[in-house]
Amino acid sequence: MAPSPEPWTWKSRVDRVELGYILLVGTGGFLGSVARFLVSGLVHRLFPFTTFPYGTLVVNLLGCLLIGFLGGLLEIRQVLDPSQRAFVLIGVLGGFTTFSTFAYETLGLLHAAEFGRSLFNIGAHIVLGLGAAWLGYFWAQYV
Repeated sequence: MAPSPEPWTWKSRVDRVELGYILLVGTGGFLGSVARFLVSGLVHRLFPFTTFPYGTLVVNLLGCLLIGFLGGLLEIRQVLDPSQRAFVLIGVLGGFTTFSTFAYETLGLLHAAEFGRSLFNIGAHIVLGLGAAWLGYFWAQYV
């Protein structure tokens, strides 16, 4: 008779996922979120008389540039071990950039009948974001 499988528990799940990685990603997410709050706030203070969400755009473009650069370094030079990769790419940059804020602010522009500005916001995030990721990746090849 085959032994019965171990019942599912939080402890068995955490053991499989490795608590260390969870803490690394969570700490990185905390730092990335704080950085997003500070950078976005700084951008909004630099452009106080606009209703356009420049802070979110700058944060997301900077995040795209950084993930392209770090992804390129990882591919070319293998500079981070798996735990460092989880901390930086998933934690810090995952907490730093924010698709949900982009979506919410775009929806706000649409509700305010700012159709041109909402389309610009969508286009800027997609086109400039992909361009920033490509630029970061390209830059990593020459560092």
